[in-house]
Amino acid sequence: MTIQWYGHSCFKISTKPEGRGSGEDVVIFTDPFDRSIGLRPPQGRADVVMISHNHPDHNNPSTLKGEPVVLDLPGEYSIKGVSITGIGSFHDKVQGEKFGLNTIFVIESEGIRFCHLGNLGTSLDKKQLGEVNGVDILAVSAGEAEWLTAKDAKALVDQIEPKIVLPMHYKIPGLKLKIGDEKKFCKEIGLCPREKFPKLIVKKKDLEEEKMQVVLMEVVNA
Repeated sequence: MTIQWYGHSCFKISTKPEGRGSGEDVVIFTDPFDRSIGLRPPQGRADVVMISHNHPDHNNPSTLKGEPVVLDLPGEYSIKGVSITGIGSFHDKVQGEKFGLNTIFVIESEGIRFCHLGNLGTSLDKKQLGEVNGVDILAVSAGEAEWLTAKDAKALVDQIEPKIVLPMHYKIPGLKLKIGDEKKFCKEIGLCPREKFPKLIVKKKDLEEEKMQVVLMEVVNA
């Protein structure tokens, strides 16, 4: 599984599910954004686009090529050998009254479970936690925002206990949105490295180490 970050909450996940042989990777994008946020929207072919919520900085599948399946609701899906679960949640701490609904997505492929929390604004309840149980890679909002502080984000990581944490949705050069950078989150979690990586290549055997690590990524279009 190969993961790249286009900034904000947008990742490209390329994977070869079991049984697909040496064919093309299945390409999944999360929360593609439009130009209004100040960053260059993601480009390229997509098989699947996952939309956590209907805000323009998370819902712009038209920027991608091909005829991708767009997932924007909770449910269980199987697409080209990849299992995806959408889990209903809230974008705030008042049951969606302020910012609306949010869908958490869990991708399972190559024996790896990748979870994208979207703009989750609350801790997970027992049912939600059961559905994300065993997550290997967690993409979590790391920029201070009205609905989620750095302490909240750290608490979510503690709840889920992934092997790899991918901070997202934080202030980077060019981003016009009023959110914080990753520094407070890094201080809370205490594990952020100095080096940033252009891509993350993960194999199941790489996840056998028990110690959690935080991976900061470079932006593809930077």
